[in-house]
Amino acid sequence: MRLQSVMLAVVGLAMAGAVCAQEKTEATPPWSKGANDPAAAQGYKFHVPDVDNIPDLHGDPAGAKLVLFIGGNQFFVLPQLIAGFEKLHPDLAGRIYYETLPPGILRKQIAADDTLTLGNFTLQVKPDVYEAGARVLHRMAQQNQVKDVRQYATNDLEIMVRAGNPKHIASLNDLGRPDIKLSMPNPQWEGVANQIAAALKKAGGDSLYQAVYHQKVEVGTTILTEIHHRQTPMRVMQGMADAGVTWASEVRFQEKIGNPIGGIKIPDSQNSVAVYAGGVMVDAPHPQAAEQWLAYLQSPQAQAIYHQYGFKSIAPQPQ
Repeated sequence: MRLQSVMLAVVGLAMAGAVCAQEKTEATPPWSKGANDPAAAQGYKFHVPDVDNIPDLHGDPAGAKLVLFIGGNQFFVLPQLIAGFEKLHPDLAGRIYYETLPPGILRKQIAADDTLTLGNFTLQVKPDVYEAGARVLHRMAQQNQVKDVRQYATNDLEIMVRAGNPKHIASLNDLGRPDIKLSMPNPQWEGVANQIAAALKKAGGDSLYQAVYHQKVEVGTTILTEIHHRQTPMRVMQGMADAGVTWASEVRFQEKIGNPIGGIKIPDSQNSVAVYAGGVMVDAPHPQAAEQWLAYLQSPQAQAIYHQYGFKSIAPQPQ
C-alpha cells in the first residue's frame, strides 16, 4: 500500500439544478452524513455536502485486515453487514475498508495495479474480496482472478420516480415518452444496463430500447450516469430527471430514509433478476478473513439485512 494513513479523501461532485438548500442537502450523498465509516480512528472530520465528499470509499485502508470491493448498488446494506460481522469477529473491528463503486470501475481499479485516482487523491489498496454479478464472478474464476465464488442474494428492477409520481408513469413503455426526462445507468461500467436493455426490449421491442438509450440520449432527455445509479435518485430529487430504472432495493432504501422517492413495479414477464456473488481474490492479502466474510453473507443474520431492502435469498451453492 502506498499510503501509510488516509485521513481525508476529497472528491468534487458537481451537480446542477435549482433547488432549495434543504432539499439539496437531502439529495447529496452520502446520505449517512458521514456515519458509515468503519475506521477505528477517524481523526478530524471534514465534509462539505456537494463540494468535498466521497460516498464510495469507507474506512481506513492503512493497516486494514479485510478489504472489500463491492458493486455500488449494495452501499446501503454494508453498514449493518459490517457491524454484524465485526461482532462475530472482534479482531477485525475498525480494520475493515470497503469500496462501493460500480463493478466495472472496480475491475478497472484492479487492472490498474489496484490503484484509483479521484481528483487529486490517489489510493492503492489490494482487495481481498470482489462482489458483483454471478456471471462476472464465475468468468473471473475461470480466468484465475478469484476463487471460492459464493452466490448470496438476488434483486430485480423497478422504475424510480419522484414521490407521488407526478408524471403518471405506469410502465417501461412510458419511458419512451418525449416529456419524460430519464437518468439511466451507463452501459460502459454498469452491468445493470444490460438487464435494463433486456427489460425494455421485452416491454416495447427494440424501438423502445433505441428510444430510451439512443434517441433520448442524443436530444438530452436521457442522462447517463457518470458514477453509478446513486445519481438517479439525486437527479430525480433535484428535478433533473423524472424517472430512471434502478434495482428495486435502491427504491426501498430511498423510501426507508424518507427521501421523496417512489417506485413503479415492473411485471415479472418484463423484469430481469440479478444474482449477486462474491469471491476471494487469488492474491488476497487476508484470505482467511475473506472466507469468513463470504460465509457470513450466506448466514441468516446477513440475509435478514438484505431482506430489509427487498433482496431475496438463494440456496447456498456447493463449493
